[in-house]
Amino acid sequence: MLPSENRLRRRQDFSTAVKRGRRAGKPLLVVHLDREGDRPGRADRESDRGPHAAEGLPSVRAGFVVSKAVGPAVVRNLVKRRLRHLVRERLPRLPAGSLIVVRALPPAGTASYLDLERDLDAALRRLLRAEPTGTAPTGAGR
Repeated sequence: MLPSENRLRRRQDFSTAVKRGRRAGKPLLVVHLDREGDRPGRADRESDRGPHAAEGLPSVRAGFVVSKAVGPAVVRNLVKRRLRHLVRERLPRLPAGSLIVVRALPPAGTASYLDLERDLDAALRRLLRAEPTGTAPTGAGR
């Protein structure tokens, strides 16, 4: 289970992550990541900080979308539990204040835990090496 300060609950936060964040699609899931640096004026919002968050650092918050296309309720809940566990282990790797939304695709309903882990890691690697929106590449190393 994700700690309370790491959960996305408001529709507006889900929309922000999906609309403004970067997206990485894989066969089993799509991951949307909105880094705090990509959102102007959001660093001071008190609602971004959980009661147990480090002083001055907003928490990384995660949300999950698992539609009926994935399968019946039992399957959807299994997929959500697996994804929550996988994301919880990866929270320390994400930039402080980030919003992450993981959307399961229909094949996720029949996928193994290891398959979900592989796709999530591949998507996060792609998103974390990408340049934040609004910054020009430095050209270093050329």
